[in-house]
Amino acid sequence: MTEVKQTLQQMCEEFDITPRTLRYYEYIELLSPQRDGRKRLYGGRERARLTLILRGRRFGFSLEEIRQWLALYEIEDNQTTQYREWVEISTRQIDELESRKRELEEAIDELTRLRDVVESALDT
Repeated sequence: MTEVKQTLQQMCEEFDITPRTLRYYEYIELLSPQRDGRKRLYGGRERARLTLILRGRRFGFSLEEIRQWLALYEIEDNQTTQYREWVEISTRQIDELESRKRELEEAIDELTRLRDVVESALDT
C-alpha cells in the first residue's frame, strides 16, 4: 500500500497556513518533504511533524525549542527518554505561561482601574 502524499497547497489548506510558512519550516529544516522536480510532496511523517510544530507554536515554544522537541522523536531507543525530556520542557513552558498569565491579569486590573477613574471623572 502506497503512502498518500500531499502537495504544498494541500498541506496549506489542511493546516490553514501560508505556503511561505511551510517553505520556511523546510528552510530551517523542521520539515523535509520529498521533491519531485520543483514539486514538494508531504507524507505522513511530515504531516505529523507539522502537527507538532503548530501545536508547539500554539503552546508558545520557540522554533528552536520545537526543533529540540522534534529531535526526541528521532531517538531510536525507548520512549522513556522522550517522555522525561517532554515532561521537563513542558513544565518549563507551563511555568512561563503561568508567569505571563499573572502579568496579563495585573495589566488588565490596572487598566480597568485607570479606565474607571477616567470614566468617573467624565461623569462629574
